[in-house]
Amino acid sequence: MIDIDFDLLRPIGLTPYIAQQLLQLDMDIADAFPARVIEIQREWILVHSGDCACRARALPGLGVALAVGDWVIAALRPNNEYWISGRMEPITEVARRSHEGNRQLLVTNVDTALLVMGLDNDFNLRRIERYLAIVQAAQVTPVIVLTKQDIATGVAEKMEQIKQRLPVHIPIVAVNALCESTASILAQWLSPGQTIVLLGSSGAGKSTLTNILASSTQKTGGVRKGDSRGRHTTTTRSLHQCKNGACIIDTPGLRSWSPDADEESLGIAFDDIGTLATNCRFRNCEHNDEPGCAVRDVVDKDRLQNYQKMLREIRRNQQTALERIDERAKWKVLHKAAAMRAREKRGEY
Repeated sequence: MIDIDFDLLRPIGLTPYIAQQLLQLDMDIADAFPARVIEIQREWILVHSGDCACRARALPGLGVALAVGDWVIAALRPNNEYWISGRMEPITEVARRSHEGNRQLLVTNVDTALLVMGLDNDFNLRRIERYLAIVQAAQVTPVIVLTKQDIATGVAEKMEQIKQRLPVHIPIVAVNALCESTASILAQWLSPGQTIVLLGSSGAGKSTLTNILASSTQKTGGVRKGDSRGRHTTTTRSLHQCKNGACIIDTPGLRSWSPDADEESLGIAFDDIGTLATNCRFRNCEHNDEPGCAVRDVVDKDRLQNYQKMLREIRRNQQTALERIDERAKWKVLHKAAAMRAREKRGEY
């Protein structure tokens, strides 16, 4: 039976529930121990036993792809290599979808997501709504963290914009990520045993926050002057222990992606639209030009358009390969017909 030292493992995110799940994974392997995946490279996996970190490989029969945040069972093999033989079913999974609809797992077993956005030219309300959709679909608590409060202009106006746009129950804080007081501002989400993930664009200040909260030495970089975009200084996801017993996962900036969500979970992120939609005249109202729409004139126009765009992406991701081919063929016919009508109107035959 594996031995679980709760006090030793708690600083890397162990909870009583996770301990129970790990005990059920006991695989009767000599010298097996519970560990957490804290970094993944192409050729090896870095796991932490609560006492120290070591490189390990996944046994071919494991059958699943691992992600940072996973709890696993590892053991030292006769060839002096550590091998992972079991994986606990994740409590939460934060994932995204590619343009082709493929699901990519980002991190697992997180309690809170700090959605990081700069108050400089990185400020983008549509993007933060997209991040909200990805974490709320995973049933992870979101917290909006606005960085660069010390150097940005129009901070009060931007704070008012985001408060008016997002649901009132979403916590929003503005910080200077280089200031030690940031840890105090975020302390309520950093209690012992908690796991936090940082999500945001490159240059938003995720690694700087990690360095402040976890006393780590994550490499940081500057941003472009024109648009405040970063240079992808962080290239891998990695878990770090915080000073007060929590742990934090730093992630690279996400490029183009869609939420790993269905229509119901997207509605959680846009619950104001869903609530108002119950008063629309038509049950299947798309909130475009239908009469009796209760949403169109109340919700911010750009927010509604962002919701509709993500809804189209989700529906496309749920299509089968044959359905996508049929849809492309349909639009090809429609475009050809429109082009024909335009030529006829101009008198071109």
